[in-house]
Amino acid sequence: MRAVTVTPGQEGSLGVRDLPEPEPEHGELLVDGIALGVCGTDREIVSGAYGTPPPGRDWLVLGHESLGRVRQAPAGSGFASGDLVAGVVRRPDPVPCGACARGEFDMCRNQRYTERGIKERDGYGAQTWCVDPAYAVRVEPRLGSAGVLMEPTSVVAKAWEQVERVGERGWFGPRRVLVTGAGPIGLLAALLSVQRGLETHVLDRVTRGVKPALVGGLGATYHSDDIDAVLDDVRPDIVIEATGAAQVVFAAMRGTAPYGIVCLTGVSPSGRRLTVDAGVVNREIVLENDVVVGSVNANRRHYQQAADALAKADVDWLERMITRRVPVARAEEAFRREPGDVKTVLSLDPSTA
Repeated sequence: MRAVTVTPGQEGSLGVRDLPEPEPEHGELLVDGIALGVCGTDREIVSGAYGTPPPGRDWLVLGHESLGRVRQAPAGSGFASGDLVAGVVRRPDPVPCGACARGEFDMCRNQRYTERGIKERDGYGAQTWCVDPAYAVRVEPRLGSAGVLMEPTSVVAKAWEQVERVGERGWFGPRRVLVTGAGPIGLLAALLSVQRGLETHVLDRVTRGVKPALVGGLGATYHSDDIDAVLDDVRPDIVIEATGAAQVVFAAMRGTAPYGIVCLTGVSPSGRRLTVDAGVVNREIVLENDVVVGSVNANRRHYQQAADALAKADVDWLERMITRRVPVARAEEAFRREPGDVKTVLSLDPSTA
């Protein structure tokens, strides 16, 4: 089989190599890989900035946004040959900490978790892979190749769960949502907002192309003006921040309606300085009972929430999010950003390799 591999910490090490097919351990599913989503984390690993190989070697099979078809499933696994599945990324730490012991491994307290395709475990970027049924999620058949969006949707599902848990500390009746950033996370956050019946607004810098059309396709409102002007106009009860841009982050903190919630999902680059009136930010958060919460990764529950959300979505809309598909033989192209990209997907199907 062919697999996309990288040597973490070594820029330029991305390649496609032939590896023996894995043998499923007792109880595991044997899965034929169909597609692999590419995100910013993957590009950071490819650049040499991030990632850890499995113990005992210096290379890693890349990829954490998976879609595959079960070839072989043991009796009693809950899966059958032919099922479409996605694999969960994170595994709890072996100690375990209190969160991991209770299935909340996305909230691991001691950082000893592992992650497929990222930290100490081979990823899903192979034409065949194995997964414990406890870390597999069934994909609605009608989704087809759009099922590769399961992992980013799980991240968004967790963000929404965090927002709702925070909001329910008191009376919670949000009406307006602003999503900052119209990349995959932002668009999927907007999808889940619309599914909740909320008035949804999305802010991004581009003024033409697929992003405004995708937002409009949801029945949401697209903005490309300055963040402060949009906040003044919308006065959102909830902000899902998906850019990581420091100016946008701090503007959102002080720009919600009273009792507002800002959920940060974008990771900001270090080394960039911004002058902020911290007193004003603190004053408004305190006096308006506002909350700012960070959210990353997802546990098994969030994958199921993602599966439910995608099952209700318009498949044509989901497919339009995937703006570029690259065969595994040309894997390097998938990890380079191209103008107009929203979501790039690597095809693992041998018939297209």
